[in-house]
Amino acid sequence: MKIETPELPIFAVVGPTASGKSDLGIALAKCHGGEIINCDSVQVYRGIEIATAKVPVAEQDGIPHHLIDFIEPTEMMTAVEWAELARLRIAEIEGREGRPLLVGGTGFYLRALTTRFFESPTIDESWRPRLQHLLESRGPEYLHRILSRVDPVLAAVYAPRDWSRVTRALEVRFSTGRPLSAWQQASPEQPTPEAARLRYLVLHPPREELYDRINRRVDLMVERGLLDEIEDLITAGVPVTAKAFQAHGYKRFVEYLLGKRTLASAIEQMKLDTRHYAKRQWTWWRAQQKTFWLEGFGFEPRIIAEAGAIIAAEDQARLA
Repeated sequence: MKIETPELPIFAVVGPTASGKSDLGIALAKCHGGEIINCDSVQVYRGIEIATAKVPVAEQDGIPHHLIDFIEPTEMMTAVEWAELARLRIAEIEGREGRPLLVGGTGFYLRALTTRFFESPTIDESWRPRLQHLLESRGPEYLHRILSRVDPVLAAVYAPRDWSRVTRALEVRFSTGRPLSAWQQASPEQPTPEAARLRYLVLHPPREELYDRINRRVDLMVERGLLDEIEDLITAGVPVTAKAFQAHGYKRFVEYLLGKRTLASAIEQMKLDTRHYAKRQWTWWRAQQKTFWLEGFGFEPRIIAEAGAIIAAEDQARLA
């Protein structure tokens, strides 16, 4: 009789922006026969490079990277869509006896991986371009006002400028005639098989050092041609309302190009936005279970060693 080997834990290298997640992910992949699955919601886009801190291929040390640079910036990737793709990659990597390592800072992507949301209804795809046109011509607040009339429950939850989720809710309402909030209530969330296996390695470097690193990174991005990249994308047809441009590092500079703020203001606001985002990321991970906090940056040898020891111990506990 064949004895089934217990499934090993799946590790996610997470933490705030600029904390060295990519460094730690590559180091762990080299030591544990791993392959990296990106779980950063902006690194999925092609052409969105400078402000995303994507690791250049030459610096990936031969480690395969998945779900990175694979959709156009004019497209929209939902957390559920990402989770479905991540499950496939996990199965493929484990099927060749490799170790999947999830690396990135988008907590909601990982929530979608570990949570089975309501059963999604069939969507009439013709609604998406129509809503996109309204978004570009009238703005996100206009879409939110529509949502407040057709699904006031979710309108009270979603921020007026959270156009991605607002658009999704409107697609469901107009495709099915039923509010998204009603679909959610009829089909409660449940944990997925990945929920029992996922462990979080949370980077937690000293706050002031992290903030200094964030500020210096923003200055470097500007020096490397962030504005030129954005202008090239807009010239190529990417609308200023594209989901990719809502990310930290792009949103404020798009505002500058639209004449809504000065360049100096864009730079300082990006730094402030990113620092605030880092604080929210820490808050998110504190609310999760099965977390291992690493008090340093991901490129520090002692942190790499500590993370490796955690993986070894968790594997041993699973196999015992």
